[in-house]
Amino acid sequence: MASTQRQEIDRCDRLQNRLSPAFVGEHAWCRERMMLATDLATGVSLTDFFSNGGFHRAIDRYAEATGGSDRRAVVSMWSLYYFSCLIIPYLLARRLAAHALPVAFSEMTIALSENGLPCAFGVPHAGRIEDDIGSDGFEAIGPMLEAHLDHAVARLKACGISAKLCWNNAAVYIDYALRLADGEAGAAAADLPLFVRGCLPDGGVNPFCGCLQQVDEDGERVARRKICCLRYMLPGVPGCGKRCALPSQRNQH
Repeated sequence: MASTQRQEIDRCDRLQNRLSPAFVGEHAWCRERMMLATDLATGVSLTDFFSNGGFHRAIDRYAEATGGSDRRAVVSMWSLYYFSCLIIPYLLARRLAAHALPVAFSEMTIALSENGLPCAFGVPHAGRIEDDIGSDGFEAIGPMLEAHLDHAVARLKACGISAKLCWNNAAVYIDYALRLADGEAGAAAADLPLFVRGCLPDGGVNPFCGCLQQVDEDGERVARRKICCLRYMLPGVPGCGKRCALPSQRNQH
């Protein structure tokens, strides 16, 4: 391969990965979920999105796409995509590269797919590399909790679902991302302290307490939700199997 061609490929790769050094290899998909706002051409301000009717229009689009008639279930499922796009890249960057991404709610943008679901977030700048990120789940998620999740949950709650359901939906991806970054994905493991302790490090109430519990189910370790995400109410949407909070839904597919 000519050197100029190789240099161009390297340049394009650097541009694609200029947000976080963690977004490589098996985690390269994170580049499509979180990027610089200047690279997210279809992104709109999160503040404007929730305050100017964008969210309600997105929910209407997703309800039409799924045929869902229960708005709580539609909003809950929409929030699962929101939290997935937001939390997994953020925690992988922190855990794998000691990289703190700037995720303040008021400074981010969001882009949607054709069916109204969140598909990407834009951040205002590349953030910073931290000297010490600690190994505690509280430390990993703490900055996002105050800067973003509190604001997002308040807006989702105002649209018809409970705050407890929102926190449980977020907890699923926090647990997944922390275990993935620590090399424990799919492995038998105890409940993370984040889901056991009732108080945050600052003494505040921990909204994630009790959201997930590791249980043994037919020889398999399962992270079981405390509150059902209501996806079973949406036509054609697969259930979450053994993770479901409702015994009646655990064997549904």
